[in-house]
Amino acid sequence: MAMLPEISAMTAYARTVALAARLSSREQIRRHQDRQCIRLTQHALKTIPFYRKAGPRFEDFPIIDKALQQSRFEEFNQPGISLDEVIKAIEAGRDQVRGHFVGQSTGTSGNRGRFVISAAERFVWLGTIVAKTMPDALMRRRRVALALPGFSTLYRSAGRGSHIQLAFFDLALGIQKWRDDLVHFRADAIVAPPKVLRVLAEQGVLAGVEPFSGAEVLDPLDRVVIEHATGRKVREIYMATEGLFGVGCRHGTLHLAEDVVRFEWEALPGSSLVVPIVTDMVRRVQPMIRHRMNDLVELSDRSCPCGSAFQAVTRIHGRVDDLFKFDGPQGPIIVTPDILRNAVVDADPRIDDFRIRQRRDGHVVVSLDAALPDEVHDKARLSLEKVLRRLGAEVLVEAARGMTPRFDRKLRRVEREGS
Repeated sequence: MAMLPEISAMTAYARTVALAARLSSREQIRRHQDRQCIRLTQHALKTIPFYRKAGPRFEDFPIIDKALQQSRFEEFNQPGISLDEVIKAIEAGRDQVRGHFVGQSTGTSGNRGRFVISAAERFVWLGTIVAKTMPDALMRRRRVALALPGFSTLYRSAGRGSHIQLAFFDLALGIQKWRDDLVHFRADAIVAPPKVLRVLAEQGVLAGVEPFSGAEVLDPLDRVVIEHATGRKVREIYMATEGLFGVGCRHGTLHLAEDVVRFEWEALPGSSLVVPIVTDMVRRVQPMIRHRMNDLVELSDRSCPCGSAFQAVTRIHGRVDDLFKFDGPQGPIIVTPDILRNAVVDADPRIDDFRIRQRRDGHVVVSLDAALPDEVHDKARLSLEKVLRRLGAEVLVEAARGMTPRFDRKLRRVEREGS
């Protein structure tokens, strides 16, 4: 008899809590991942058309990316559902195709990613994320506000839980449309993009609420404002269409979800940042095996006071597409977002927000709050020019006054135009 979805959630919840306690060393994590990847490899060889000629070892499977997976969509899922079927179902307002759930990413920072999962997998995801974010959910009731782009059935399915009461707030409507409703809901936790958390924090409506940051990069500038207003550590949720990758602990450290995802790393030449290659060890209907992501990650070598053996992350710095590229006398010059950000923020202590954009013509524009004095804008521009020149890039940097807040797309403080 097939397992009921709700039971799948409870099983995943219990399993996640138990694994967090049992996987207490890097060696135990490695052995756990080896066992899970052997099972996944055997499954993919038998049931997923794209992998029938791969292997036989996990390490023999090819590294793929979103473009390849989406272009040969039906070869990557067990029932052979096509990308066209998924798109038509979503456009018609349906979330199922041939008895399987389908969904898509928001597409606010690039091309949409579509996916296929089973009902059981949907609830396994739910049980896993609840265990990592609210391990006490079975012992006390929680009121959780969700202000995230693209409310998928993954989120709405959580509303069935008797101990977690959810309220959904549509970012597309604008914060002021539902701000009062959020206050009346009296949430004890909120999950939202950091730009939304910051606005709500500045409006004084998040005092005592546990903040979870998701859907976009959490900048230290936003973290300070949010934590000051809430009196709580911001806990990041690192996830994408490809899976749940990490959750912040109560000390504010982002830990990778190495009990359900195996990470390999590609070094970024000339930088301490790395690009993750992820394998979701749980999903079976549409496996994600050795999938190269587009993220720029800074790993931490420090142990966390929480005691978790899961890899800690210092910061997610943005996307590979947001690397600035310049022509230099010795060849191409690549500049990572962290270098650009630090050049601006360190220019003057009054800078608490910014945008840096590389135009298609190669010129760079730095934008600050229009209320700041001219001298601050000049400092930011000159600091950025100095850093780029030191790296060998002779480029014109312009200063622009004002930043228009947008809630219909992900916030990218450092962005290369056309990426």
